[in-house]
Amino acid sequence: MSTPSRIKRITAPELAARKGGEPIAVLTAYTAPMAQFLDEHVDCLLVGDSLGMVVYGFDTTLPVTLDMMINHGAAVVRGSERACVIVDMPFGSYQESAEQAYRNAARMMQETGCDGVKLEAGVAMASTIEFLAQRGIPVMGHIGLMPQSVNTYGGFRVQGKDTTVARQVIDDARAVADAGAFSIVVEGVMEPVAREITQIVAVPTIGIGASVECDGQVLVTEDLVGMFSDFTPKFVKRYAELGDELGKAAAAYAEDVRARRFPSAEYCFGAPKTDGAEVRQLKP
Repeated sequence: MSTPSRIKRITAPELAARKGGEPIAVLTAYTAPMAQFLDEHVDCLLVGDSLGMVVYGFDTTLPVTLDMMINHGAAVVRGSERACVIVDMPFGSYQESAEQAYRNAARMMQETGCDGVKLEAGVAMASTIEFLAQRGIPVMGHIGLMPQSVNTYGGFRVQGKDTTVARQVIDDARAVADAGAFSIVVEGVMEPVAREITQIVAVPTIGIGASVECDGQVLVTEDLVGMFSDFTPKFVKRYAELGDELGKAAAAYAEDVRARRFPSAEYCFGAPKTDGAEVRQLKP
């Protein structure tokens, strides 16, 4: 008797080979159930430190810890079979030194089973990316608007509006690609700058609030389906309004509970049927 073949998970090198080819579809996932829903439709699941804001209600991503990322990363790996799973390295877990970054990234991969890690990094972190890549850890870079540097920026600001900043973002992209990152997230960057970056680097660019010319796109899933209503960024297209539907479902449930319409006999064990016949008791 033959056993069913196991689904082959997409790897970081396979994503890297997509440069200039079919665009790469990436969505965030923080839980096993969400990963199960998304897995067959996307190429990559990103366990972003955005979970600090989306799941935990923080104002920024800065309070997110390595343990939090490991727990959510492991859940997403368990809930998926096909998509490449990349997990964010949180603030403070890699900036101190390349050795610190390696210890924590190695722990991340060992304890989650993920396919790679993501670092918010430009020229200053290029040597760390090289250190990791040379030691077997696939790295997705992240340039442009880097949420872990929100205090340096003075808020969440679009990058590349003036020539000086645009040149810095382009230099960051070159440095990250040359250091060995297999792909680069380009966030909150002016469209012409993101387009130029995509043309000059040899690895795929994954845009978010950037250019359609990027080699792929990523969005926070809760933004995509209307489940994170505090703020909708300009670059987010709502493909569904599940938050509204969830609210309607909760309201209908609460109304039924208060009117004693739920649970009716069909949802109870051993309750009499509406015609008076007894429902067979479950055996202990």
